[in-house]
Amino acid sequence: MGTEPVVFGAAYSVYVRIVRLTLAEKHVPYSLHELDVFAPGGPPAELLARQPFGRIPAFEHDGFTLYETAVIARYIDDAFDGPPLQPDSTRARARVGQLVAILDAYGYQPLVWDIYMERVDAPRSGRAADETRIATGVTRAARCLDELVRLAGNAPFLGGETVTLADLHAAPMLAYVLAAPEGAALVQERPTLAAWWQRIATRPSMAATRPSPNPVA
Repeated sequence: MGTEPVVFGAAYSVYVRIVRLTLAEKHVPYSLHELDVFAPGGPPAELLARQPFGRIPAFEHDGFTLYETAVIARYIDDAFDGPPLQPDSTRARARVGQLVAILDAYGYQPLVWDIYMERVDAPRSGRAADETRIATGVTRAARCLDELVRLAGNAPFLGGETVTLADLHAAPMLAYVLAAPEGAALVQERPTLAAWWQRIATRPSMAATRPSPNPVA
């Protein structure tokens, strides 16, 4: 469908990876244009021209530009052929949207910033981990993961019987937090979540989008 889409952002970003996972699951060729929001001087002007709030990713396809990860992912699913990543029924689609919103509002901060960044990235950067922040993050992450488990029930994937945008939103966050012992414990304490992780982590899309320095998968 037209020219290849372009993803603007950094490969290490959870949210850039969500978009790349969506493209990979739809079997859509694309290019990644690396932009680092943490570069000296702040977000580059090229990014701000596409995303006025300085966040990543930004996205372009055939001259149509977007930002906000969940919106980009839905566009990709609707605009391209390939396996559908949203359910057919209104209620099931709403549930997938709810799972995505939960991860954004209640998962990303404790899983990635409070646990992974403090336990794994801080020592690598020569900084002592903030143990209070980690402990608070564990408590908040546990509540979020419990709700994911409750809403998924006994289905093999978070949104039902097949992979949906909810799984692709969750996977990059879990890939990072599992690198911290506290994160690994949170997942192992929830057997259905641990089983889900084994199913999602081995998908080719995960291998194709794995950043460096590497998270668990």
